[in-house]
Amino acid sequence: MTKAQKDNLFLLVKSLTKSEKRQFKLYVGRLGVNTDSKYLNLFNILDKLSVYNEATILKSGIVKKQQLANVKAHLYKQILISLKLNPSHQNIRSQIREQLDFASILYHKGLYKQSLKILDKAKEVAIKNEEKNLAFEIVELEKIIESQYITRSISGRADELTVQAKELSEANVITSKLSNLSLQLYGIFLKTGYVKNEAESKWISDYFYARLPKYKIEDLGFREKLWLYKARLWYSFLMQDFLNCYKYSMKWVDLFYQNPNMIKLNPVFFLKGNNYLLESLYFLKNKEKFAESLRKLEEMAASKTFPKDENVEALSFLYINLNKINLYFIDGSFEEGLSLIPQIESDLKQFSDRIDGHHIMTFYYKFASLHFGAGNNKKCIEYLEKIILNKSLSMREDLLCFARVLNLVAHYEAGLDYHIDALLRSTYKFLIKMNDLHEVQNEMIKFIKSLDDIYPQDLKKAFVKLHDTLIEFEDRPFEKRAFLYLDIISWLESKIENKPVAQIIKDKYLAKYAS
Repeated sequence: MTKAQKDNLFLLVKSLTKSEKRQFKLYVGRLGVNTDSKYLNLFNILDKLSVYNEATILKSGIVKKQQLANVKAHLYKQILISLKLNPSHQNIRSQIREQLDFASILYHKGLYKQSLKILDKAKEVAIKNEEKNLAFEIVELEKIIESQYITRSISGRADELTVQAKELSEANVITSKLSNLSLQLYGIFLKTGYVKNEAESKWISDYFYARLPKYKIEDLGFREKLWLYKARLWYSFLMQDFLNCYKYSMKWVDLFYQNPNMIKLNPVFFLKGNNYLLESLYFLKNKEKFAESLRKLEEMAASKTFPKDENVEALSFLYINLNKINLYFIDGSFEEGLSLIPQIESDLKQFSDRIDGHHIMTFYYKFASLHFGAGNNKKCIEYLEKIILNKSLSMREDLLCFARVLNLVAHYEAGLDYHIDALLRSTYKFLIKMNDLHEVQNEMIKFIKSLDDIYPQDLKKAFVKLHDTLIEFEDRPFEKRAFLYLDIISWLESKIENKPVAQIIKDKYLAKYAS
């Protein structure tokens, strides 16, 4: 890991666009005395460096070693102030906060009526845009001013503010409880993946309903509904209830289309809702709705009205491309999907500092699965090894587990059986350590372990026997998760029928899902 990845100031400077750099220099240059300042000179050096190098900075002579920390801190602050002034970083929230600051200044100067006038307008904007935390702050400042009897307001004003404060407080409490629950469930999902047994299912169910606040749906505003749908979505995902995943992700997305002004204010939540909608449709194998939802998402993300910043661009890239790959998994069009890999891999480098390691490994698993489905087993192994050999990341346990199981199968398919015993042992030890050795994986490992003892003429019978064993698990609630990551049933059927696995999946899709 290079220092460039560790130095926050360097990363901030490198994240600036050309227009942001230009504005920073204009901002600094508004006072002539700043044009030769230490922090501006430091900015110019950092801008030219490709990697952070403290020795190069000190060698330039612009700052002494004992001064460097203070100059860097000052530069960091000045860049943030400059960015705050940039119109591209100003939204409804920042505008409301600015008005709140103005009102506070006027209050402290004794201009109470002017302060209250600004607060009243800001509160109206905050409530209209579902910024209820800010609206509550505004009401609290209004109460402070009114409580001093300095405006001689009408007698009903106290009651009006009290009612507003109570309503906003109750809405904020519900939102806080729902957002906490959603975040906690998401954390559990990232750590352990789907529920694995009855005990986990009961624990998650008890956990969810114990923390779900009481509510009446008709009393909830946009923000409360958004967090409610998110919490219910994550509960449904953990329970592998994909119909309810679809239901609540659809409610989430529709909520934005019913309130289009909220898309501009909350583009990240809009993108996430669409991603979960697509994930639900992927698990339900509804290719028609999936393709239509993906098309709508791409059109919205590319539209001129959709907000554009580094975070939104990275998330758009992540969600659109993961789901472009998933489209080919639905009906087994693996060969067609391979054409996506080079461009996505190239773009991943551009977004590497904005996409977390877990999602990069998810892309690698998708690439590996595409190659496996297309019969390119050695390429599949290359991508899986990027996951298996990565010791620095804390990833979802189920992704790590199935990467190893797929790695075993790919080695067998590629004829790389010279160290299959070592792979079997390491995979078995890993699954035991993760407490993830379920029936499907257990049967797979037993089967691969026994291959040396099976005569070539009996191999097809062995595949049929394993297929008959595993098919019983396909509809079991806590075993079917294995088939979400690796369609081992279709692979076995490809061996039995002597057909490519892609053809098996396509035939099954056409028979069951195609209209």
